[in-house]
Order: sequence, then C-alpha cells, then structure tokens
Amino acid sequence: MARRIAIIPARGGSKRIPRKNIIDFDGRPMIDWTVRAALDSGCFEEVLVSTDSEEIALAGKAAGAAVPFLRTEHADDFVPVSQATISALKQAESHWQTRFDEVVQLMPNCPLRGAEHIRGAVDHFTRQGGGHQISCFRFGWMNPWWAVRLDEGMAPTPMFADAAVQRSQDLPPLYCPTGAIWIAERDSLLSAGSFYAPGHRFFPMDWEAAVDIDDMDDLRMALAVAYMRRMGPA
Repeated sequence: MARRIAIIPARGGSKRIPRKNIIDFDGRPMIDWTVRAALDSGCFEEVLVSTDSEEIALAGKAAGAAVPFLRTEHADDFVPVSQATISALKQAESHWQTRFDEVVQLMPNCPLRGAEHIRGAVDHFTRQGGGHQISCFRFGWMNPWWAVRLDEGMAPTPMFADAAVQRSQDLPPLYCPTGAIWIAERDSLLSAGSFYAPGHRFFPMDWEAAVDIDDMDDLRMALAVAYMRRMGPA
C-alpha cells in the first residue's frame, strides 16, 4: 500500500480575507474542516499543516493535524502553492526520517470538501494509474461558452464566437479546476515541480464541495451552502 501524506498549505498572510485560514466558518476555524476531512478519510500516514504562522499552527494542532515545524520558505503571494507543498514534503521526510509515495495537497480554503470526496479522489487516482491529478467541477448555470470581453465602451467580444449562437444544451460541458484535492506521485512531483505536470488528469467533483474561498463573495456563497446542507432537503 502506498505511503501517502496530506499536506495542507496555510500561510498566514492572506490579504483579501485577513486571517482567512482560521476565521470562523460555520462554527469552526476554516482550517479545522480540511484537517478533520483528511483525518476522517483514513487515507493518510500523516496529515501535515504547513504554515509560517504560529496562530495557524495552533489551530491545526487543535484540529488533530501534525505541525512539527513552521514553513521556512515560500510564504509569500508570488510562489506557486505547489512549491510550498514540495518544500513541506522535504521538511516532513527529513523530520520523520521516512519517504512517502504519494502527496495529496488539500487547500484549507475549500472547507466544504469532505472525507468522502478525498476517498473518491484517491480511489480515482489509484484506478487511473497514478501520475498527477487535479480536482475540478463542471460549470453549471454560469455557461462559459457565452463569455465575452467588454471594451471601454462596454461593447462585447465573444470569447467563443461559434458557441455564442448555439443553445446551451448543444454545447459540450466545460470544467474548472479547484484547489480541493490535488494528488501526485512523490517522485514525479519533485521532478516536475508542479501538480500541473505533462499528462495530468482531472477528477470531477460536485461544485458545492469544490468551492474555493478567496474573497468575501466566495465566503458568503460557501456559508450559504453550509447552511443549506445543515437544513437538509427542502
């Protein structure tokens, strides 16, 4: 069986939503949702929170994650998150004196993804034969085929001119990446330096579980979804 680590990259310098990774989300710190989903999935040898913040480290430990060290690099707005995860992997392997076979990156700003989604993604990755896998969701009521650019006079230029005159039911589905569950084989990730390696595949999941919270509009939508889930079927 593959030795698998979950890495939750959670830097402390969020600007659009200050302290985003540990703000209250439906009664619990944001990061708590991801840590518990990872632990409940039963997929991992270790669940590691990688952070440069003592405050986030304490929240991660309280949720049950391992936080044996703070991040020593890649804690700014400019470095791709894959690089932060690779750095955390190297720190983890040095700390635990072990080697992992697979790396699963779980962004803490995706609190609606649950243990069942993680298990599904890992199973899909295994069935597909490894490599690199990015989670995604299918566009629904926002039909990207009809997207336009607007100039200064508000005149539109269709992004997909041919599709703009077709009925939505006649157009193929399109998918959008989400940071919910990214998986890679350890050696391949280190070699490529990114989860977006040549030959990577996508893993579709439902849009509610895939919500990425980057700004206040995203937060309000995610809270609305959490509320609807709590209320159950109408």
